[in-house]
Amino acid sequence: MTLLGLPAQFADVVEEFTALSEPDRLQLLLEYSRGLPPLPDWLAEHRDRMEPVPECQAPVFLAVEVAGDRVAVHFDAPMESPTTRGFAGVLSEGLNGLSVAEVLAVPDDVPLRLGLDRAVSPLRLRGMVAMLARIKRQVRERSQGAAGPPG
Repeated sequence: MTLLGLPAQFADVVEEFTALSEPDRLQLLLEYSRGLPPLPDWLAEHRDRMEPVPECQAPVFLAVEVAGDRVAVHFDAPMESPTTRGFAGVLSEGLNGLSVAEVLAVPDDVPLRLGLDRAVSPLRLRGMVAMLARIKRQVRERSQGAAGPPG
């Protein structure tokens, strides 16, 4: 854990945002939206295995895999919703490959640490907080029960 109380790779993402001016942070969020990885085939063909995140203003779905002690998160977010898709990209970059313990230790307020609170509506930020909460819940469930892909 870093001084930010985050795993190093997630702290790098937060520091990348906070080092920029507000307009540049929005541009960076847009870059994360474009960099969101595509769904793996096993999910692209079975989106019913994904959990909706109704708190988001756009239709977002997520799935979590736990293999051994490592976590993988997958998102389905529409291209025409760059803010929501950007949040998914940030979480993907910050969480993928972390251990179960590291993901569960990520502070719930980490979306608020990106410095986007004046540029993005509180409702949109609440959507990212909800994504993180659902990811952590799925990680807890999958690490206690059967690991691997959901479904």
